[in-house]
Amino acid sequence: MIIKKQPMGEYQTNCYIVTIQNKDFIIDPGVGATSWVKRNVTNPIAILNTHGHFDHIWSVKELKEDLNLKVYCPMDDTFMFKNDPFGQGTPVCEVDTPIQHDEQILLEDIKITFHHFPGHTPGCSAIEIEDALFTGDFIFSNSIGRVDFPYSNPKDMIESLKKVLKWNKDITIYPGHGENTSLSQERNSLNNWLNYL
Repeated sequence: MIIKKQPMGEYQTNCYIVTIQNKDFIIDPGVGATSWVKRNVTNPIAILNTHGHFDHIWSVKELKEDLNLKVYCPMDDTFMFKNDPFGQGTPVCEVDTPIQHDEQILLEDIKITFHHFPGHTPGCSAIEIEDALFTGDFIFSNSIGRVDFPYSNPKDMIESLKKVLKWNKDITIYPGHGENTSLSQERNSLNNWLNYL
């Protein structure tokens, strides 16, 4: 598995291209991601989104149309793709496949799991592919996603933190902003946030 990362836009939102068996999966293509993605894919299969905030989905419509790709997103955040709820001018589009809570899908024989971790948004999910976890705005290095936005929910975030802390495996974390980390490295931080919330 090869993972390419490029921070996009004012908020430096990480866009990822995950290549397995010469198949490219695009994760969270944000503001201005289209040209970088097109330069770095040879066999794009799908667009995967961790959640629906504008800085993670801005280029979805353009890439969906230009590369003829299907869009996969947690079902509870699909409204953000269609309605531009924050009035940011986000290009709107339809999600082809709304993903159920904790659903595992198979794309071109590649197993992809969307772990539902609401709090930052109703559908906020971490996408697991092999030994990588793309956490979007759920977990960052030494931090977690904000819960003071519209549609955020601090109580949901508490339950999500408890849920991930029950995992008995380590996994590399590729967050929506900032540098990579791992679940083992973040356990103390996550426990601290749990007590803070």
